[in-house]
Amino acid sequence: MSFDYQIFSVDATVFALYNDGIEPAKVFTFIENSIVDEIIAVLVIVGGILAAFSQEKQEDEYIAKIRLESLLWATYINYGLLLFSILFVYGLGFYQIMIFHMFTVLFIFLIRFNFILYRTSKAMA
Repeated sequence: MSFDYQIFSVDATVFALYNDGIEPAKVFTFIENSIVDEIIAVLVIVGGILAAFSQEKQEDEYIAKIRLESLLWATYINYGLLLFSILFVYGLGFYQIMIFHMFTVLFIFLIRFNFILYRTSKAMA
């Protein structure tokens, strides 16, 4: 019994700097690949950056301070999780965790930044 977990696929010929799959490694060549994961990753990263660094309605020094502190917190938490992963996660699971870590800085930043803004707006109201 086989299961096809791929909901949809967009196959395209893409340029690969390096491709090491089941076949022998290929360098600087064109390969046939499903680009769904690349499209999703690019959209998440670009969307996260736009959401994270868009100007607020009332942009001032306090917002800049919150932004900087949130980015610092996100970096600390991300690297703490990364160190934990390095010490306790092995094999293919580690590769999946590394993919997860590509996005965690943006997500943690957005969560903390918006939480502090929400808490500040409630305190001022």
